[in-house]
Amino acid sequence: MKETLPWRPDAELAGFEVQPIEVEVDGVALRGTLVRAADNPADAERAVLYVHGLTDYFFHEHLAEAYRNEGIAFFALDLHRFGRSLRDDDRPNYCDSVEEYFPEIDQAIDRIKATGARQLIVNAHSTGGLILSHYADHGSRRAAIDGLFLNSPFFDFPMYGPERWALAALAWLGRWWPYASYHHGKPSLYAQSIYRGYRGEWDYNLRIKPDVGFPIHLGWIRAIVNAQKRLQAGLDIRCPVLVMHSARSIRSLNHWTDDLQAADAVLDVEHMRRYGPGLGDRVSLVEIDGGMHDLVLSQAGVRKQVFAELFRWLGQISAERQAA
Repeated sequence: MKETLPWRPDAELAGFEVQPIEVEVDGVALRGTLVRAADNPADAERAVLYVHGLTDYFFHEHLAEAYRNEGIAFFALDLHRFGRSLRDDDRPNYCDSVEEYFPEIDQAIDRIKATGARQLIVNAHSTGGLILSHYADHGSRRAAIDGLFLNSPFFDFPMYGPERWALAALAWLGRWWPYASYHHGKPSLYAQSIYRGYRGEWDYNLRIKPDVGFPIHLGWIRAIVNAQKRLQAGLDIRCPVLVMHSARSIRSLNHWTDDLQAADAVLDVEHMRRYGPGLGDRVSLVEIDGGMHDLVLSQAGVRKQVFAELFRWLGQISAERQAA
C-alpha cells in the first residue's frame, strides 16, 4: 500500500498537514482527521500516532517536536466528533461504544504504515487511553502496534460512595435516553490550570476545546462505563505498554489552588495504579512528581522528566526488537 491521498495545510497549527478519514457509524457518515508534522523525518523507520482525550484535540506542537528530535515521524488523530473533525451538526465528543472509533484507527494505522514506518508507537491520553487500550487488545490492526504509551488513562470515574450509585443509574438510563445531557457551563479549574487565558501556559482553539467543556450525554456515560468494566476485568495486550501518571491526584472543585498545576485534577491516579497491570504481561508503570493530568502540559521541569522516561522506554523497546 502506498500513500495516495493528498495532504493539505492544517488550519489549526502552522507546520502541520491533515487528511480526512471518512467513516460510517450506524449509517451516519462521519469523519476523523489524520494530522502529520510537515517536516517529519524523511524515510523514518519509526512513527508515533497520538490520540487525544475528552474535550480535546491535538495542539501539542512541543510533543511532536520531541518525537521528531528522536527521529520519529509524528502523526495525530482527531477522532470523529472531536477537534478538527467536529461538524456543526455533531453531538460533540459523543459515542455509543468505544469500538465505533476502531475503523478510523484502522485507516490511520494503514496510512502511517504506508509511509514505510517499520515500528509504530501509539501515544494516547485520558479517554484516548481507554479507547486505545481496547484497540490494542482486540482492534483489527493491533499487531501493527509495537508499543502503547498511555498518558493518564481514563480507567475509571473519580467517584466514590453514593456517587458510584448515581453513576450506575446514569449509565443504565443511557440505554433508554442516550441523548439526554447535562452541561455545567462554567470554566473548569483544570481548563484554568492549562489555558494561557487563565493561569496556564498553553494556547488552543476554545471552539473545539472549550473551557466550559461540552454537554455530557447519558449514552456516552454508558459507553465509557461499559468500556471501563471490560478493562478492569483485564485485557490481553501483547505489545509493551507504558502507563504514566502523576504521583498524586487533587480534588478541588470550588476554588483555585496552585496544587492544580502539580497534580492530576481530573482523574484518580490510584485507578491507574490498580488497573494498569491488568492490561497485559508487558506493562510498565511510571509516576511523575508534579505531573498534571495531561503530563506533557505540566511545568517545564516536569515535562523534561516525562520525556526522559518516555524515550528511555522507547529505547528499551527498540533494543528488544533488535535483539529478537
